[in-house]
Amino acid sequence: QLQASGGGLVQVGGSLRLSCAASGRTFSGYVMGWFRQAPGKEREFVSSITLSGGSTSYANSVKGRSTISRDNAKNTVYLQMNSLKPEDTAVYYCAARTTNVSVYKYWGQGTELTVSS
Repeated sequence: QLQASGGGLVQVGGSLRLSCAASGRTFSGYVMGWFRQAPGKEREFVSSITLSGGSTSYANSVKGRSTISRDNAKNTVYLQMNSLKPEDTAVYYCAARTTNVSVYKYWGQGTELTVSS
């Protein structure tokens, strides 16, 4: 089970940290990812992090403004977002997959971020 939190209303240029707490499985055995879905748009990839946190990946739209990290002792993955823009407004989902597949199998319920100008 994945539980995302940390969303809210933030002004343009502000910062926010999203969290995703995992339970019920061996968290350290999963690649973790963040996705988002803006109103009227398809869900899109935001960022991912490998099992030990040694490798990360970012969508171009957030690269340089966001940092993904994980704490395997706390079974939690984070997404720090800075210099927020109105186009960052979306519902953010965390997801998990094993290393032998490319499809994320487990999904959280989403947390909503609204960036206001």
